[in-house]
Amino acid sequence: MQKDVIKNWLFTVNERIQEKKDFLSELDRAIGDGDHGVNMSRGFAEAVQKIRDNEPADIAGLMQTVAMTLIAKVGGASGPLYGTAFLKAAAYLKGKADVTVRELGEAFKESLIGIKQRGKAELGQKTMVDVWEPVVEKWLSYDGAVDFDELRALAEASLEKTKDLEATKGRAAYLGKRSIGHLDPGAYSSYLLFDTLFNELKGVKA
Repeated sequence: MQKDVIKNWLFTVNERIQEKKDFLSELDRAIGDGDHGVNMSRGFAEAVQKIRDNEPADIAGLMQTVAMTLIAKVGGASGPLYGTAFLKAAAYLKGKADVTVRELGEAFKESLIGIKQRGKAELGQKTMVDVWEPVVEKWLSYDGAVDFDELRALAEASLEKTKDLEATKGRAAYLGKRSIGHLDPGAYSSYLLFDTLFNELKGVKA
């Protein structure tokens, strides 16, 4: 795939985060600080503006721009975690003029490793890992053509599962069992990223 595919994805992600800003913050108010939507909307809006003002030459450059902007502009845990995700992907894709669907999946595997290391989180702890890990593992399990509709459905199902989990990481962990019954805001923003990405990749050959 060419750089424009990833650029279009990032621009569309920004649009969806702006649309869901209040809902993301509402989710976060239930189990956290209540600022996830505001922080993510500010970070992605600025990242997209930077790309418009000075467009990077390749996909890795796009990822790097988003990473550094999110680290600098997004507060709480989200900035460092999402920043790390994009930074690790950028490092994996460095020097590639275009990438395959498989290579992008491998880049996001590096992102997942970075998220888990940075957040000290594992699957089942009601965090963004609960969307990232099943989606990335399924993505890399395909031998040949990737079923993007299946991946979109998995991202949504993985998000929904966080409602039944008890948080054991971050501020939500202070609520204990009272965190059960609420979607995790980081899992929701991760779902938005993947849902938008797989919609963008439909039609792109493996």
